[in-house]
Amino acid sequence: MSLEKTTIIDVLQNIIDPISQKNIVENDMVKEIHIKDKNVQVVIEINPNTAPDKRKDIENSAYSLINDIKQVKNVFIVITAEKTKLAKGVKQVKHIIAVASGKGGVGKSTTTTNLAVAMQKLGLKIGVMDADVFGPSQPRMLGIKGKPDVSNRQALQPLEGYGLKAMSIGFLVEEDRPIVWRGPMVMSAIKQMLNDVIWGELDVLIVDMPPGTGDAQLTLAQSVPLSGAVIVSTPQDIALIDARKGIAMFQKVNVPILGIIENMSMFVCPNCSHESHIFANGGAKNEAKKLGVSFLGEIPIDIDIRKTSDTGLPIVATKPDNPQSKIYMEIAKKINDSLNNQEDKTPTIQFS
Repeated sequence: MSLEKTTIIDVLQNIIDPISQKNIVENDMVKEIHIKDKNVQVVIEINPNTAPDKRKDIENSAYSLINDIKQVKNVFIVITAEKTKLAKGVKQVKHIIAVASGKGGVGKSTTTTNLAVAMQKLGLKIGVMDADVFGPSQPRMLGIKGKPDVSNRQALQPLEGYGLKAMSIGFLVEEDRPIVWRGPMVMSAIKQMLNDVIWGELDVLIVDMPPGTGDAQLTLAQSVPLSGAVIVSTPQDIALIDARKGIAMFQKVNVPILGIIENMSMFVCPNCSHESHIFANGGAKNEAKKLGVSFLGEIPIDIDIRKTSDTGLPIVATKPDNPQSKIYMEIAKKINDSLNNQEDKTPTIQFS
């Protein structure tokens, strides 16, 4: 027997909103229900005046009630306390950061997805923009299907998954259809995803960059004020050479480097726990020290990361207690601290 949304709705009717005294379904607080392979995600919008302990009660009750359904494997509850204001573009976005790499195949998109979910778990409003026009990965990794609402011809509504807003060329074309565009068309597409999407109020918009140092990177850096860039690299020398170029490019256009992540840092055998450094180890950490930038952390090669990414079930969302999820959470905290430090250093004018 397949799991239906009506089953989820039925159990959620047992939760009473402390302000309206109506159940959360009757009060139109259940905004989204996504079901995939026995994994359930629910977005609940509460009154901003709801006390923190009552908010937590709603979250815990929703989790327990859905988790008790026999067909359910994993539960992910997103609580939001504010309705999105429909404003086009990035005017209401506090920070825009780029997740970049000098070369492809280093796990940049996987890192982007899990960092986005991790930052959302920190209580931030997060958006993900997939700027890799030729190889968009975010629709698959976030498990989002469908096309954006284009009824408003002046703007696109982002799609949502795991509490994140997302936009990608992959939502507009078939997954196996190649994009054959010249540079100006790529630049135009990136500008449209920045300026013609109703991002609303976000704390951070994370941009999944294509590999390299070409048109996409320059277009982004010149179109919006970037709060910083996160560089993803494997520890091997050939990847670090290109990572160096990526860092130099962002520095050349005055974009702060928030730090380097060493992905595929090691492989730990699940049977004997032996640690193998397939792509060497510590290369990104040493590079960060040489260049005077922050080292954000090491992420191992792990089959759970690969499986959850391929099936649109990000490990941080669906397996939060997994050791790798905790690494992503630690890195997300470091990035958030860097962004908060930027805000603290904003100059103010005082009169005496």
